[in-house]
Amino acid sequence: MSIDLTDRIALVTGASRGIGYFTALELAKAGAHVIACARTVGGLEELDDAIKAVGGSATLVPFDLTDMPAIDKLGGSIFERWGKLDILVANAGILGVIAPIGHVEAKVFERVMAINVTSTWRLIRSVEPLLLKSDAGRAVVLSSSAAHKCKPFWGPYSASKAAVEALARTWAGETQRTALRITSFDPGGTRTAMRAQAIPGEDPSTVQHPSEVAKAILPLVARDFSETGKLFDMRQGRLLDYRLPE
Repeated sequence: MSIDLTDRIALVTGASRGIGYFTALELAKAGAHVIACARTVGGLEELDDAIKAVGGSATLVPFDLTDMPAIDKLGGSIFERWGKLDILVANAGILGVIAPIGHVEAKVFERVMAINVTSTWRLIRSVEPLLLKSDAGRAVVLSSSAAHKCKPFWGPYSASKAAVEALARTWAGETQRTALRITSFDPGGTRTAMRAQAIPGEDPSTVQHPSEVAKAILPLVARDFSETGKLFDMRQGRLLDYRLPE
């Protein structure tokens, strides 16, 4: 069944490529006006062309997620133009390096945390009042199995995704009595530039295309989606409950 997002305002970070690009495109196909954020202007312009080609509309917002004041201003700009926000897909993130914890340079660790964690918190802080003005605010925060597996040499990325999940779960608990629904999303192995950086010898045709992930995100931002504070696992195709260590 198709999902109708007509007249919905959706914000997507990391929208110039990969999962963010195709999620923005799927949202636009479903009728949402997409606010597309990314650092790469060329990628955003390509996305805008693709959205226009399917009859959709977008507003491009090029900026670096390490620019925290810009994130703060984003909420105000959205309020001035639309007065609300219906959908947030917090997708942007970086890998950092695959290396022993003790070998990771401080500047690399700090950049991973700034982009993956601090900017996500800053984004939540900036747009939460707008999502609460929606009759059915929906937020999807991209996570990873790395948050739970904590494989050797993946320390910075694993720690950042565990922190992002903690933020999303806490946020869901704080807003559970509102119309806002929040979901963490683990896409699994996906054909992206980050995946190629992490596993350079892998045949990209053996993992899913980001457009498949985008299609799975769409039902989680629909008006009739009612769950909150859970993790959607793309491999299993279902929502999972969190539990304490056993």
